[in-house]
Amino acid sequence: MGEEEDKQAIVEALKKKKGKSKFYIKDFYKMVPDAKPRAVKNLINKMVREEILEYWSSGSTTLYGLKGAGKQHAEED
Repeated sequence: MGEEEDKQAIVEALKKKKGKSKFYIKDFYKMVPDAKPRAVKNLINKMVREEILEYWSSGSTTLYGLKGAGKQHAEED
């Protein structure tokens, strides 16, 4: 698959997940099984820069999710 198809596959997979809005990077590897882990990580970072996804960090753990979905960092403070 190409980059745009991979992005669409990720967005669709995230929208289908019920009750969970933030995911570990390893969860994204399953969403794009044909891509290598490094390529998936680069794609996720690009999607964050494009504001399709956002990251959330607890300080020791980084999770990713659709922008605006689920509990937001600003609400937790």
